[in-house]
Amino acid sequence: MEKNTIAGFGEVMLRLAPEGKLRFAQALPGTLEATFGGGEANVCASLSMLGAKSRYLTALPNNPVSAAFAAQQRGFGTDVERILYTRGGRMGVYYAEHGAAQRGSNVLYDREHSAIAEAAPGDYNFAWMLEGCSHLHVTGITPALSEKAFLSTLEIVRTAGKMGVKVSCDLNFRKKLWKWKEGVDQKTLAGECMDQIVRHADIVIGNEEDAADVFGIHAGNTSIESGKLNIAGYGEVARQLAKRFPKASHVAITLRESYSADHNNWGGMLYQCAADKEFFAPLNAFGEYAPYEIHHIVDRFGGGDSFCAGLIFALNSAEFSAPADAIAFAVAASCLKHSIKGDYNYSSKAEVVSLMKGNASGRVKR
Repeated sequence: MEKNTIAGFGEVMLRLAPEGKLRFAQALPGTLEATFGGGEANVCASLSMLGAKSRYLTALPNNPVSAAFAAQQRGFGTDVERILYTRGGRMGVYYAEHGAAQRGSNVLYDREHSAIAEAAPGDYNFAWMLEGCSHLHVTGITPALSEKAFLSTLEIVRTAGKMGVKVSCDLNFRKKLWKWKEGVDQKTLAGECMDQIVRHADIVIGNEEDAADVFGIHAGNTSIESGKLNIAGYGEVARQLAKRFPKASHVAITLRESYSADHNNWGGMLYQCAADKEFFAPLNAFGEYAPYEIHHIVDRFGGGDSFCAGLIFALNSAEFSAPADAIAFAVAASCLKHSIKGDYNYSSKAEVVSLMKGNASGRVKR
């Protein structure tokens, strides 16, 4: 069997959000829009829409809502035939309130006792689930749900390693999670668990905060709250991550400068471990780092996931696998996601390439 399928393992949720920029107090009682979202599911959906073969792996309750999710992913072209359906548990829910101007977005989680939080490693057949796969993507979100979800994530990356399947891991620290071990604070628990998972990763991905929150690795002269980043400092962050996790061939970091909920500067860095070299994107005409200036953000949820999908797609392609091209593709893909409502990045390969080549005017295509 040809191994060219990219798999993602993790929790998908029902996303409930007020219309536009309304607050929960304004929208309720009333109507919330229901869609689906979750880091690994977002990655698989984006990979499919970029033209890759993807497979989504998870545990879901056997009910019509789960069937609706599977049907949507199947429509994107994602293989959902190896999902574990359970008699118990539930689909997790997250409530998303979009920010505006100086008011940040807010997320409320309702994820306890979800099917994937309750499923133990022995409930899955990971070797069968990964059959025909060349790549597996996981995040730090699913292991933050419960001890069983952590152990299942650890087991699937171990299985991937035994099968010769490459692994990417997005650190994705969520301070509202990681509460499943009494007497241990969230950052300490995340560090202990993610250390075990990330040591199996070929590609380590994080944002400007994750390395600090999970592993205590900081970029100097950086203030996340003020939106000011010391871009050069993240090369040293990547080197420290590479030293800690020697299996990694690449370390990628998204660079978000948040001036308001509506205005972010966006870019990224890819560190090639063997060459000890950093690659930044986007670049200006002089080859200097010049982030995309994103104004009037439509929806930033899923922005990091679209970056992961773009990077995985590029590194697994013949056309964009060179480090400079891979990071440029990933950043362009995730820039476009900020213009799209919902968790999924409905952007095509052609649209991403167009932005990579400098077509950022947003003009009508006739």
